Amino acid sequence: MTNRVNVVVVGGGQAGLAAGYHLRRQGLDFTILDADPAPGGSWQHMWDSLHLFSPAEHSSLPGRLMPAHAGETYPDAGHVVNYLADYEKHYDLPVQHGTRVDAVRRDGERLLVETDSGTWRAKAIISATGTWSRPFLPAVPGRDSFAGRQLHTVDYRSPADLTGRRVIVVGGGNSGAQIAADLALDGQAEVTWVTQRPPRFLADDIDGRALFDVATARRRALESGRGDTGGVTSLGDIVAVPPVRAARDTGLLVAKPMFARLTADGVRWADGSHTGVDAVIWCTGFRPALVHLAPLNLRSARGHIPTDGTRALGEPRLHLLGYGDWTGPASATLIGVGRPARDAARTIAQLL
Repeated sequence: MTNRVNVVVVGGGQAGLAAGYHLRRQGLDFTILDADPAPGGSWQHMWDSLHLFSPAEHSSLPGRLMPAHAGETYPDAGHVVNYLADYEKHYDLPVQHGTRVDAVRRDGERLLVETDSGTWRAKAIISATGTWSRPFLPAVPGRDSFAGRQLHTVDYRSPADLTGRRVIVVGGGNSGAQIAADLALDGQAEVTWVTQRPPRFLADDIDGRALFDVATARRRALESGRGDTGGVTSLGDIVAVPPVRAARDTGLLVAKPMFARLTADGVRWADGSHTGVDAVIWCTGFRPALVHLAPLNLRSARGHIPTDGTRALGEPRLHLLGYGDWTGPASATLIGVGRPARDAARTIAQLL
């Protein structure tokens, strides 16, 4: 069966819901197709101890404030899941959960959206699938020969899963620091944290509120033709959330330079020495989940789809939302996705 609608939003996480809010305000007919069987986007798959960088009032989608989290300044992932589920219900957004989009193709004046439960023909599409489903694993020598356990950020849940193990956490960003701190503070695993370059901690008083202000200032500078301020990356790579700060200040979070290679039972360091390892956690980032758009043949040599704001340059009926700064400044954050979602909805309304 083929369904017809003006706009299909692919992905029902924070970016998809923000898109739905603004499409509704534009009076457009739309549906949101989401592969997850339940609301909450990628937040329902995060590790147990994860908390936001910002207080609830600075972590809201357009139109509805996130309620405060009782007893905590920074809400945990479960609180975010509840908020997203409530947001979806409050605005009665037409989300079809458990529907995986396999491909998007051109079909004359419309775009054909092929799913595991039927097809849709739409005049415009917003792709908001994020990155969580595409974890990146670096081509480290010996990775395939390592006989121990290998996990990515997406696989980690709690220190209890690694009790008594010798664990190496790889990655100098927020995920690497937070997971290494989680394991180190628990104390039931022998943890080594390795990074490609010395870790750069942001000042302790900087949280998501300040980061959003910095990203906004960068956007305004670029829009007005002034020089690039460097944005968030000019400040550092790691937000010193309370667990990270605690582990760092007690000497439990000290990074070592990246090892030279993996062996069958451990790692070989640059000086030739060897350390036995039971598990490696790769906190090495993600790539945009764009395989469903492959039939449109829009990717550049860098792997991104060139855009003007959120609109794909090679297909003006397609908008990309929430993948990072290349689809809108801070668009991969709860508070930052509202503006590019509004712009995408307005542009689509004008197109239609």
